[in-house]
Amino acid sequence: MSRDAPDSPIPWEEAMRFGFGRLRLSSSAFWGLTPAELAAAARAFAPPGEPPLERRGLDRLIRLFPDAT
Repeated sequence: MSRDAPDSPIPWEEAMRFGFGRLRLSSSAFWGLTPAELAAAARAFAPPGEPPLERRGLDRLIRLFPDAT
């Protein structure tokens, strides 16, 4: 179940998992990014020629690179 606000255009929970888990950003570094900057960082993990990361792509990254438990 997502904790994102129903009217939020940004899937914050998934973005935080990607930013903290995959990119290993500090809290201040993550919250200092704009959504466009986070999306640009995520594109670095996309294979060449792939479209920009969208929610489905972010969900795929989360499955491939889960947070350590």
